[in-house]
Amino acid sequence: MIIDLRSDTVTKPTKGMLDAMLTAEVGDDVYKEDPSINALEQRLADMFGMDEALFFPTGSMANQAALKLHTNPGEQVICDKYAHIYNYEGGGASFNSGISCKLVDGHRGMFTAEQTKASINPPDFYHSPLTSLIAVENTTNKGGGACWDFEELKKLRQVASNNDLGYHLDGARLWNALIATGQKPKQYGELFDTISVCLSKGLGCPMGSVLIGNSNLMKNAIRVRKILGGGMRQVGFAAAAGLYALNHHLDRLAEDHKKAKEIGEMLLKNDAIEKVEPIETNIVIFELKSHIDDNQFQNNLSEKGIKIIGMGSNKLRMVTHLDYTDIMHSKLIDILKNL
Repeated sequence: MIIDLRSDTVTKPTKGMLDAMLTAEVGDDVYKEDPSINALEQRLADMFGMDEALFFPTGSMANQAALKLHTNPGEQVICDKYAHIYNYEGGGASFNSGISCKLVDGHRGMFTAEQTKASINPPDFYHSPLTSLIAVENTTNKGGGACWDFEELKKLRQVASNNDLGYHLDGARLWNALIATGQKPKQYGELFDTISVCLSKGLGCPMGSVLIGNSNLMKNAIRVRKILGGGMRQVGFAAAAGLYALNHHLDRLAEDHKKAKEIGEMLLKNDAIEKVEPIETNIVIFELKSHIDDNQFQNNLSEKGIKIIGMGSNKLRMVTHLDYTDIMHSKLIDILKNL
């Protein structure tokens, strides 16, 4: 038995999802004639109470399109030092949009309204980049699946409005945050100008993310997607997977969160572990004691059929997901107990 906890992106479609994909009604999305894609986009726009939504093959492309929609070359986006758009999108912000990132030294990938105010460059000081966008990530990947305080997000909205800045949410794991906190999609739609949500992480789809926003920004989204290489044809098969997941895989995210917390509790009992980051959703980040070799620790688990990922500085990560079964969970807990 292989237990793959490297990421929640390793899942494979369930039988029900495959059936939905095989029977999907499709058309040519470049002509906006794919009924399944159109239904998915409308479903998500309505869910968040926003004007429009657009399907993208990947989350990185959706985020990169959002950055382009909000900025002009030479401008700057404020984000956390842990932000996915800065660390894990191949330098796309500079390559695709010609912008720089003002990195905030936040806590577990989250920063405050006061830190944001201090990060805004004076708009009349032409020696520094013009600040044009605030971008947040919820949940935070490098922050261990942490959920933002919604009241702080409201304060950031006010900062954005007061300074004529755009406000983007990288919601790759927003579904996890919604389940963990009980918040509703429309609460986020009321705050943000654009929101990207991922279908291929917690929801277990084989591909796809959707950018949601209001028409003043989204009117150019399809053009930007085309420039980035995102002209797709009968992509409704992927949309059918997304629609199925929204109907069947949302509430079960609570199971992933519960298992992650149980893993964390067992790790804390292991003498090799220095600390475990607080666990709110499905990501477990833990740090080994300084005398423990992280590569050897991973190899020991690998020999027992368990795949995890290293994050540097003796930190390791496990991510629970749809394909991580109760049987796998029991086996992992037993292995950790005796490791």
